[in-house]
Amino acid sequence: MSEDIVKIKGIKQGLLLIFASDSKFDEIEENIQKKLSLGFFTRGTPVYIHPEDLPKDDAETLKKIFAKYGLICKIENPENEIREIKQEEPQREEVSFAKPEVKVEGEKVEEMMVVNKTLRGGQEIRTKASVLVCGNVNPGAQIIAGGSIDIRGKCLGVVHAGAFGNQDAVIIADRLLPTQIRIANLVARAPDEGDETEKPERASIKDGQIVIEPIER
Repeated sequence: MSEDIVKIKGIKQGLLLIFASDSKFDEIEENIQKKLSLGFFTRGTPVYIHPEDLPKDDAETLKKIFAKYGLICKIENPENEIREIKQEEPQREEVSFAKPEVKVEGEKVEEMMVVNKTLRGGQEIRTKASVLVCGNVNPGAQIIAGGSIDIRGKCLGVVHAGAFGNQDAVIIADRLLPTQIRIANLVARAPDEGDETEKPERASIKDGQIVIEPIER
């Protein structure tokens, strides 16, 4: 089955799903289930589906599937989303923001903080929620998140997921080459230059240590 059945585009409100024009719904559902099982989507991420892309019943089925994994699925055009996260850069080059929690089908889920820009050296994000960065995290930049971290670009700075003890948190990046990587109370060194890969990677805790493995975007 083609990985292009469901394409994912990073937007400032979260993620937008784009479906192949000739795909059937059971193929779309299977592809999304596969991505969810691999930890491709970070918990709390807002996911958008254009209402005209799927019949209402099929869209609602996907919405329920995403909710089981703690994601916020919205059947609407993202352009209609009124509430936006504004990233105003303070003079001391630090961004600090904590999002409130929301309810998804009775389960308490931390809302995702979306950063629609590259983080430069000296900038910091510190939040109790998960973080989605649509850009790079440059050397000298730092992210400290209570939840997971998803970087749609290169990760070259310091990243700390599950900062308040959440060992289920993960770190995903298109190029995972951090200065330092931390999950909960565990710390891992930066990969050796020879270990560099062009594939997206996910860092998670397995058997009491941080493990980095390739994934499919």
